[in-house]
Amino acid sequence: MNGGRLPRGGRPAAALEEIEAGIEAAWQAFVASFAVEGSGGEETALAEAVLQDPSEFEWRVVDAAMDRLICEDCRSTLGAGPVGCAPCDRANAYRFAAREIDRLHVPPGNEHALRVASAVARTRHRYSPRARCGYELALPALLAGDLPTTAEAQAAKAVINRLSDAERESITSLSDVMPR
Repeated sequence: MNGGRLPRGGRPAAALEEIEAGIEAAWQAFVASFAVEGSGGEETALAEAVLQDPSEFEWRVVDAAMDRLICEDCRSTLGAGPVGCAPCDRANAYRFAAREIDRLHVPPGNEHALRVASAVARTRHRYSPRARCGYELALPALLAGDLPTTAEAQAAKAVINRLSDAERESITSLSDVMPR
């Protein structure tokens, strides 16, 4: 969807590239389990089937399924179109109905935070500059298995909320907004 390209670059962009590679790997494993080869009609039908009940599938598979479908209204990748495109708005909500399977050796809640942060980073135009800044900056730590405490998240959010949009877009590290 995004190809790991974030305007802020650095560690958030590298983390997004790794997340997107994980989404693609999950899809390839899923498709292989159905003996579907290559892209085409069978793969598209499988992606459409996933979105019939996203709660039955892991979130990476749901995100990958959406990456393979085109919105009939706006012609964007399904779920990535402009806010207000009804099919994309609906599909964007689908990703949050998918299952979260906790990774080993990470605190409970990390997988949810990683899913939300990756959704924001992958479809950043659908979210506010404040949300983009916080979630994109959190990606590297979340991917590494960290999870900020409520107090840490609230402190970072308070700093982010006081910044201008231009300042938010130029920050490349969560340490830039964490109180010292």
